[in-house]
Amino acid sequence: MERSLDYKGRWRNHTVAFRVSDEEAKLLNDLVALSGLTKQEYIIRRLTCRDVVVQGNPRVYKALKNQMAAIHEELKRLETVSPDNDELLYTLQVIAITLEGLKGEDE
Repeated sequence: MERSLDYKGRWRNHTVAFRVSDEEAKLLNDLVALSGLTKQEYIIRRLTCRDVVVQGNPRVYKALKNQMAAIHEELKRLETVSPDNDELLYTLQVIAITLEGLKGEDE
């Protein structure tokens, strides 16, 4: 098997693993998709308290579109947004921040 180095020329040979619930896994996957990073890079940046800077690209726009469609369907299903929907509200907040940042790139 050929060794693969990361973009800084480091050989990553340690494995870090943890268990998450279905809800946590979905939220993590959504946040990774909205960031445009790989899951590994996203988790490393968040664990080391570094900023996750979203660079607009077709994958990010597609993830935003898919998240907005899913949220729209969920909002149609719900009559009111209750405090029990913290994950939905958090995802909405991340999307709003991402869209605001992407607007700044276009100017």
